[in-house]
Amino acid sequence: MSRAKRKIDHIEYAMQVGQTRASGLDDITFLHRSFPDTIVNQISLSTKVGELQFSSPIYINAMTGGGGRKTEKINRQLAQIANVLNIPMAVGSQMSAVKDKSEQPSYKVVRQYHPRGLVFANVGSEATVDEALFCISMLEADALQIHMNVIQELVMPEGDRDFKGALKRVESIIKAIDIPVIVKEVGFGMSRETVKQLYNIGASYVDVGGFGGTNFSLIENSRRTRQMNFFDHWGIPTAVSVAETAVYNNDTLDLTIFASGGIQNALDIAKVIALGANAAGLAGTVLKWVKDDGVDRTIDNLNSLLTDLKFIMAAVGAETITDLKKSPIIISGATREWLIERGIDTTVFANRG
Repeated sequence: MSRAKRKIDHIEYAMQVGQTRASGLDDITFLHRSFPDTIVNQISLSTKVGELQFSSPIYINAMTGGGGRKTEKINRQLAQIANVLNIPMAVGSQMSAVKDKSEQPSYKVVRQYHPRGLVFANVGSEATVDEALFCISMLEADALQIHMNVIQELVMPEGDRDFKGALKRVESIIKAIDIPVIVKEVGFGMSRETVKQLYNIGASYVDVGGFGGTNFSLIENSRRTRQMNFFDHWGIPTAVSVAETAVYNNDTLDLTIFASGGIQNALDIAKVIALGANAAGLAGTVLKWVKDDGVDRTIDNLNSLLTDLKFIMAAVGAETITDLKKSPIIISGATREWLIERGIDTTVFANRG
């Protein structure tokens, strides 16, 4: 099967499989405030995310890599949306364009339609420094995502089977590139051990890419004759990944945390920020809106989402994203159990601020 056909299959299967509510975010509850002392119209969503200035804490996360004219159309639509809303956009893996120059237009369209906005290039952990630089140049990118997708590759019938030296390759890219490098999981989450490994090689940006959103094991199993269902529920839920990374970060590190994986609405965005993320990525939800409703309706949906976020911030007494990060939250259910097993005192989240 051609790489382009496989990428189109990924999009179609992603729409069929959909998203779950397995992110753990339903286990997070804000502490109600009867006197929040806020004015909705005075709430600011703008925020500094590492070296990057965001107009709001959301970004359109990587979805489509390669696939020819079909993905070119989707990338154009996503870029138009990002441009209208002035939000960052990440492209899917550009490795197909590294191997096949005919795929480049499906990526270059993003910069064409989002000319002054933040654009993130994207390569796999198999990429060399030269390949990473090529992909950055292709988009005049403001940051680079390096994605890790071991489980997807293992389930993918034609996937990689050799993961030796990936961390060293990531380190080489980080050291060679002078724009932010965001190391990103693809739907299976990051542990604090992984974050420590990344920090030790110089990473200062991580996207936890938690379990609970688009499930690439389910997608790849849809393409298999012999199922590998034991990976369908594999991974660290998004809420756990963000909390674990944030607690470890506050104790010892200086990381910028991107949260993605099953973020579907404004309340999910508020929760991941309160758990410790600096920004929240939407992928499957936005792709579904675009496919079902088109560009204009998706812009309306995202504007409504940002309005909802302001209302939530008003309710918890947060005038800025920095304030929201300090809001007390109650962690319950399986997320609390997981964090306690990992030695994290969840009462710290409940009694702050």
